[in-house]
Amino acid sequence: MEGDKVATNLAINEELLNTTYEIGGYSTKKETVNTALEEFIERRKSEELIQLFGKIEYHPSYHYKKMRSR
Repeated sequence: MEGDKVATNLAINEELLNTTYEIGGYSTKKETVNTALEEFIERRKSEELIQLFGKIEYHPSYHYKKMRSR
């Protein structure tokens, strides 16, 4: 779906859009929305990874400190 264009008729909150547009310094409102969506996706993906912390079990012979030495 990357690069696909979708014609929409969304009722976007103008106040939020204008504030984001100004803060981000974007050249168009389209760029503002696309960047906001990309950042939203990246944040959610990061949150999913954070949920894995402390849940991965390593093999008993795995020594991360030893692997760091050159």
